[in-house]
Amino acid sequence: MTTASSPATGSPEDPQEHWRGVATENTDDLSTGAGIFLRERSRRLLGELLQPHRRALWGLLVTIVVQNLAWLAGPFLIGVGIDVAVPALLDGDPGPLVWISTAMVTCAVLDAALRFRFLTWSGRVGQEVLLTLRRRVFTHVQRLPLSFHERYTSGKTISRLTSDVESLAELLDEGLDGLLTALFSVVTIGVVLVVLDPPLGLVALLGFPVLFWVARWFQRNSTVAYRRTRETIAALIVQFTETFGGIRAVQAFRREPRNDELHAALNEDNRLAHDRAFWLIAVFVPAVTLIGNLVTVAVLGYGSLRVLDGALAVGTLVSFLLYLRRFFDPLQDVAMFYNSYQSATAALEKLSGVLEERPTVAEPADPVPLPAPRGELRFDGVRFGYTDRTVLPGLDLEIPAGQTVALVGATGAGKSTLARLAARFYDPLEGEVRLDGVPLASLRDSDLRRALVMVTQESFLFTGTIAENIAFGRPGATPSEIEAAARAIGAHEFIAALPEGYDTDVHKRGGRLSAGQRQLVSFARAFLADPAVLILDEATSSLDVPSERLVQHALRTLLADRTALIIAHRLSTVEIADRVLVMEDGEIVEDGSPADLVGGTGRFAGLHRAWADSLV
Repeated sequence: MTTASSPATGSPEDPQEHWRGVATENTDDLSTGAGIFLRERSRRLLGELLQPHRRALWGLLVTIVVQNLAWLAGPFLIGVGIDVAVPALLDGDPGPLVWISTAMVTCAVLDAALRFRFLTWSGRVGQEVLLTLRRRVFTHVQRLPLSFHERYTSGKTISRLTSDVESLAELLDEGLDGLLTALFSVVTIGVVLVVLDPPLGLVALLGFPVLFWVARWFQRNSTVAYRRTRETIAALIVQFTETFGGIRAVQAFRREPRNDELHAALNEDNRLAHDRAFWLIAVFVPAVTLIGNLVTVAVLGYGSLRVLDGALAVGTLVSFLLYLRRFFDPLQDVAMFYNSYQSATAALEKLSGVLEERPTVAEPADPVPLPAPRGELRFDGVRFGYTDRTVLPGLDLEIPAGQTVALVGATGAGKSTLARLAARFYDPLEGEVRLDGVPLASLRDSDLRRALVMVTQESFLFTGTIAENIAFGRPGATPSEIEAAARAIGAHEFIAALPEGYDTDVHKRGGRLSAGQRQLVSFARAFLADPAVLILDEATSSLDVPSERLVQHALRTLLADRTALIIAHRLSTVEIADRVLVMEDGEIVEDGSPADLVGGTGRFAGLHRAWADSLV
């Protein structure tokens, strides 16, 4: 596993820059046109997530508006109490004080009840949005082709589904309430201040230009700072995941100190990025407080002079000052929200980028059914290559149904590429691959996967029992069918010898089993699926000689009347084939039965002699 071993072995380039590059791949500067596209893409994704909750969002908006009106009634009622209720009480009339007190209690109760309703309702909507997003990303990533997973590391995928989704969760759980309250308060109170007393309102507005400049400064700098925090935490997750994914290589080469240094450096980057973000908040919040206090002092001084002149009631001045305080306090909440908002925006950009990835192997718009596949494979003028090179310049090949074909050749000859095209992990650049005369691009993915199974060298096992891993090839298989598949492949004996037999937990990645045992379980899984076409890509490379002989004996029986492609460097495995194809530079240079080719003077005969000499 190349990526897993990277932290163990290092590279000539700066390893820190390598991990940063891996974590920040496809992240564009927001100042560029691509950055604008990212913002549009993120908004489009957010709109799609919120679309099913439109009625709930309107209900939340009404709830928060009414709640804030109840909350804003307090200062007004206090002012009325000072100017109306207190003089009436001094005159012996408690009525105004009673109804003002009743109104204040009613508004307080309504404020609390509606706030409770808003928080519980918005929390439920937020979790439903996150649930949809997680499922959508997980499902989409599963369906993306191998080309995506070969360049998009597992650490980046984990970062998308963990830290990035958690950033959105923080925004929805904590920031939404503060933002709506702050925006409503700032707009409403600004209007109230001007209406309540226009001269004092104009004095209060004098602080707005400075406040706007501070807010813009914070916005510009925090956009960069919070994106940096997302990048550094992603780099940490990628390095962490890749290191422990290749822990065997790390320990085998004693590279723990080197990995500690890398982790410490990336961790320090993350700390510095968060320090910058916190410093911006540390400047912005006191600046807003200072501006608010200076405006309050100016309003208090000017208002006091007007009260002394009799041009302004004391209650009105008190209400104005209370509203002024409620005007500046939410601006600090906006700063806190902007922290969550920037993190969530950066996260949403990355998530939307993953969801924008389009499968290069798409489902057909008008699929052709394949009810009973026979297994005939045909390559018609197939040309295929990767970004840096052409692998198959133009391949024509016909494999009749039921034939076992072995592919041999040097590394890079195109054997695995041919197998991946047959499995439709990729589509050819030119030409067509056909199964039973039907182009693979015209088949439903479910039909193709039922007709064709590939067993790779990796023999990946999932956490769970041996029986569950074998049944992965055909969900719903009975215990007797699972055991029959294991017996056919020669795995029953070692499984039965385990403490819990077929119910034995294989542990993470099948760590409880040997490499050969894992391969046998993966064989049993493939044979239980009973495909018309079976592809074995270096599938016997992990087996010892006794196990290999056992598997070959099983293969002779199980491959009867089944099309098979066998890619192997072990020429002993090739002997069970009906036909051998020798590949070189993406072309078939020899084609014949094993016996005919061994007896000749071509490349396969040379390979066979070299293999026989190695056994001696």
